[in-house]
Amino acid sequence: MKLTKLKYLGIVTAGALLASCAAGVDDTGLEYAPQMYHSTPYEPLTQIVDEDRGSWLDSNDEDGHGEFYNSNPYNQFKMNMREPVANTVRRGQPLPVRLTKDELEVAATTLVSPFPADDQSVVKDGKVLYDSYCKHCHGAKGNADGLVADKYAGVANLNGAAYLEITEGHIFHVITFGKGLMGAHGSQVSPEDRWRIARYVKELQKSN
Repeated sequence: MKLTKLKYLGIVTAGALLASCAAGVDDTGLEYAPQMYHSTPYEPLTQIVDEDRGSWLDSNDEDGHGEFYNSNPYNQFKMNMREPVANTVRRGQPLPVRLTKDELEVAATTLVSPFPADDQSVVKDGKVLYDSYCKHCHGAKGNADGLVADKYAGVANLNGAAYLEITEGHIFHVITFGKGLMGAHGSQVSPEDRWRIARYVKELQKSN
């Protein structure tokens, strides 16, 4: 008898649980932790800061406005819009282009390395970066004898007479925007690392 009562109680309990999960047009059923199922949509182009407008979960077709409080509580300014990442190009705008020869000459004289001239750690780090990004074309000593240079003629010999007088600013610019056969590496190498490579190239030229 006791077992029968337990079975009966179990059936009733299971039925109640199943009924509580039923859903309809006007009854969505019972939800536990609804925020896990319905994340608050932070629309980037709207900014409703009035909390009296209600939440998205309380919104319905009969509220008369369809707009609700949607400011982001995790942002100190309650903003939904995020600033684009650095160097983002706005849609419809032209991509950055390489400077002309005259502009390169200006950059070569105006761009100055942020690192002290006697900082040997810059040269050491520059060598590591050079070996990673430049050696395969320009060669270990800068003599344009890297593995890529064997396949493509015209790789710059960094120890040639035309390159011995170029400045670190010139090298920085060429790494950033490219020149001749060399493509732009601005998106691959950070500005600080470009300056390190430029410093190492100048030291490399002195050793040859």
